[in-house]
Amino acid sequence: MPDNRPTRRPEAPAAPAGRLTTRHILFLIVAAAAPLSAMVGTVPLAFAFGNGAGVPAAFAFAGITLLCFSVGYAVSARRTGGSGGFYASTAADLGRPPAVATGYLALLSYNCATIGLAGALGYFTQIILAQHGLNLPWEWCAAVGIALVAVFGYREIGASARLLALLMLGEIGILFALDIAILVKHGTHALPASSFSEHSMTGPGTGVALMFAFVSFIGFESAALYGKEAKDPQRSVPRATYGAVLLIAGFYALTSWLAVGAVGTGKLKEVAGNELGNLFFDLGNSYLGTVGGTCLQVMLCTSLFAATLALHSAANRYAQVLAADGLLPAGLAEQHPKFASPHRASVVQTVLTVVVAAVFALAGLNPYTSMTTSMLGLGTLGIVVLQAVAALSVVVARLRGGARGGSWLREAVIPLLGFAGLVASVWLVVGNFSMLTGSTNVLVADLPWLVVAVVVFGLLAAAWLRSARRATYQRLGTAHLVTASVAAPVAAPAPVPAPVAVPAAVPAPAIDVDADLAAAVAAGAVLSMSHGDSGERHA
Repeated sequence: MPDNRPTRRPEAPAAPAGRLTTRHILFLIVAAAAPLSAMVGTVPLAFAFGNGAGVPAAFAFAGITLLCFSVGYAVSARRTGGSGGFYASTAADLGRPPAVATGYLALLSYNCATIGLAGALGYFTQIILAQHGLNLPWEWCAAVGIALVAVFGYREIGASARLLALLMLGEIGILFALDIAILVKHGTHALPASSFSEHSMTGPGTGVALMFAFVSFIGFESAALYGKEAKDPQRSVPRATYGAVLLIAGFYALTSWLAVGAVGTGKLKEVAGNELGNLFFDLGNSYLGTVGGTCLQVMLCTSLFAATLALHSAANRYAQVLAADGLLPAGLAEQHPKFASPHRASVVQTVLTVVVAAVFALAGLNPYTSMTTSMLGLGTLGIVVLQAVAALSVVVARLRGGARGGSWLREAVIPLLGFAGLVASVWLVVGNFSMLTGSTNVLVADLPWLVVAVVVFGLLAAAWLRSARRATYQRLGTAHLVTASVAAPVAAPAPVPAPVAVPAAVPAPAIDVDADLAAAVAAGAVLSMSHGDSGERHA
């Protein structure tokens, strides 16, 4: 039987001239992980329902596992020219049928995650604006956010990189200021050694804490979608991926560790269970003053917008790649003659987001506890599955002899460790899906089966192409690398100014985050579950 896997090339085809550097790609992918949203929404839940003081160790473990994944992913990125994401790496290492399944699953996952974040953006923006006397429907808040995403998604990626850099620096800056304030007040006691003790790291709830830790990294792997727009994709993509893992893991572990020290290990689970999403707002008010608490609220909204824009860009580029390879309508592969952006794919993704949001709005459903949790939960599961497949693909390629001359440690042993950790993550997400989504609805509980359905559809589509459209089948996994539709180079993002320091003691009216905001953010903000009681209370 002939081997139908794509023929590997000594070198990936030269990408069209791009202007994105490692730093710019790093801004794009760290923004997708939404650090502030993850900290405000996920960490208190991991404290309360996970292993309490051991949560910093869970973030460190997740970071090490994903760093192992990144080692293998970098091997694939260099071999595929740093373009095409999970789809291209699977095509290069596992063959065409798995690649088609992976491509369609990536399209589903990133679109669902984008739609879920758009709902969260509208929901939390409405609540926070109401705290400051401006009452607007969530639909209007979401509409403004989606419109801005549409504008930046249509234009060249440099504009998005500049904006996301500013927003990312802002959200990390306010949390870094909180970290410094806690450390200054408590000294070394702010970093309790018990967080990394065997008892804390392996105690009850460790599995739940690990689940929240892994899902908090979603989006970091999207560097391999920007190869065509990078100056030097074979270097920039791996470096940005490594940098994103190290930055996110270090930031999450340090901030959660300082939060343990600020609250106290003995009462952490109790306080986190009572405060939930209000925990970091209270810490902000206590250590940075009311101005700090207000900044955390505002930055939560900008963090959600940044994540929505970053995942919108990732979803567009998957659509563009699949269209170029004949798996979607060819028009979606076209790039704008001026902006060199996948403008048609961007418009289609925007329309899809608007339609889904309109359906939820017309049905009178809660935008967070219905739309965000279900869509984001499904997208999260799909992306973790894709990460596991990508890690496995590198190992398989090495065993088949497809990466001759490379290091076994880098191309087999380390990726295999990453694969093992990601399989455990998939198992944890599926086993705790109702906790991740905060819903016991039967339809929501059955959403993981959509992942299976899409994979089966992809395999059947590949089989049909092989028999009915042989030429298209032969080009799968490679056609997008040599498409001639790329136009002008991408404008280089301008230098990003340093974030302005947040004053810690400026008098301001006291802000009392009401029960709605506490319940909403406690519901998980982004990439976390909604607490049953709080969700019902808001509803």
